[in-house]
Amino acid sequence: MLFLLGGSDKKSRKSEKSRPSEATSRVRDIFMAGRFPVVTTHQVEGRRIAKVLGLVCCRGFDSEEAFFGMASRALNKGAQAIVGYSENVAFHPDGSKYFSCFGTAVMFEYDPTDPDSLPLMLQQKFREREQSGGMI
Repeated sequence: MLFLLGGSDKKSRKSEKSRPSEATSRVRDIFMAGRFPVVTTHQVEGRRIAKVLGLVCCRGFDSEEAFFGMASRALNKGAQAIVGYSENVAFHPDGSKYFSCFGTAVMFEYDPTDPDSLPLMLQQKFREREQSGGMI
């Protein structure tokens, strides 16, 4: 009965806006630059899927937190995109919302004519190697 009379922690957690972490900001920048596609279809036009890395999901009281958390988990697996993206929103009686985002993390086939066809982590290693002039 205390729950009904006293309110909920969810509202207080939701109202506490924390700054996005550095990792979330990095993922947001990559997504907004168009370098990490997230699509609801089961393929990305013009790209062939070489490897399915598995389901990635994230939940949170903020839609951006859930979406970019999911994208961050996919990038940490070495994914180049998320296909079959879907999201759900749960509405609670106290007025709060809870977001769930999920999709399938995938890697594309390598195309030697397209330097962007490598996973982002490998692109970064090759750039560091070119800048240092040596082997990493």
